[in-house]
Amino acid sequence: MDVMVPWDLLVSGPADAQQTVLLLPGGLIPARSYAEVMAEPALAGTRLVAATLPGHCGTAPPEDFTIGTLVRHTARLAEEQACDVAVGFSMGATVALEMVATGAFTGPTVLLGSSMSPADEPAFFRAVCRLGDVLGPLPAAALLKLMGPASKGMRVPPERRAELLRDLRSNDPHTVRRILRGYLDHLVGHQQAAARLCAAGVPVWVAHAEKGDGALTADERRTLEACPHATVVTIPGTSYFLPNEEPRRVAELVVDALAAAGPQPR
Repeated sequence: MDVMVPWDLLVSGPADAQQTVLLLPGGLIPARSYAEVMAEPALAGTRLVAATLPGHCGTAPPEDFTIGTLVRHTARLAEEQACDVAVGFSMGATVALEMVATGAFTGPTVLLGSSMSPADEPAFFRAVCRLGDVLGPLPAAALLKLMGPASKGMRVPPERRAELLRDLRSNDPHTVRRILRGYLDHLVGHQQAAARLCAAGVPVWVAHAEKGDGALTADERRTLEACPHATVVTIPGTSYFLPNEEPRRVAELVVDALAAAGPQPR
């Protein structure tokens, strides 16, 4: 029997808007991490639905933490909310990519800071994910503590940075261990993600900062640049949190995706 998960949602924009966008945050961060993007004037007439991934930030967990399970629940949410466009950041981008690759979502999609294979993630992060098998929640707890020093250069006001850190640290290390393992297992098992994404035939924007938020391998970049319905975007500078640090640029990509979707009858 399929389990129904209660979603933690943040909704903005007109209820009768012609188009709706689903915003999926990264791992261990909540729906309100999209606050800067949702405040962008270019999206004022669009209904925006940000959704914390199940089990993240203390929300109700799904039956397991595989990306496939998250895809199933998220695709149902996208259908229930009548979403025309999907946007995902980091782990949320992995969920959005897999929705597109499996045909669970067929609207234009924006992937921010996405990793398509283990090589796209830093070796330190991969080690933390694997060490959980031996050391239990200790590596996850250490990772959460390290987020404070790592976020010092974040280009947001100090009070906003403090809020984002509180959200990250609201995660239980035991749950984080399961989340990270499910994520890494997916990357290991789906290393032709760029080719699968292109084969889906969906308009997609794949955006990374020049430094900070991960990258694409040379093969992944070549595959996407040769794909007729994929747009590869490199945002100048360093950013670890694109939705918070580059909200205007993210909003521009969302506007492009909305144009590709076209107004939908309601």
